[in-house]
Amino acid sequence: MNIEKKINGFELIIKPEGRIDTNTAPLLETEIKENINGIQILVLDFDTVTYISSAGLRVLLAAQKIMSKQGKMVIRNANETVGEVFEITGFTDILTIE
Repeated sequence: MNIEKKINGFELIIKPEGRIDTNTAPLLETEIKENINGIQILVLDFDTVTYISSAGLRVLLAAQKIMSKQGKMVIRNANETVGEVFEITGFTDILTIE
């Protein structure tokens, strides 16, 4: 999995590519944890994410928990498949998805 990262002041934009599953979720989790200190807005750009498993959802939930204390988290550009997973699991009620 390739993960692009950009920091603009207090905003962190993370753009993972491909599948977020049992094998790749730890990479995303590490990227978030290593860069989240002092961040007020976390943007996860899912433009190139093709799939997300429960392992990936767990990473998002942990990031949301941290960001609810220090700012906000937004998921952008999720495709229909990933959007369906969010909807079925109830994550559309927990996360801010644009």
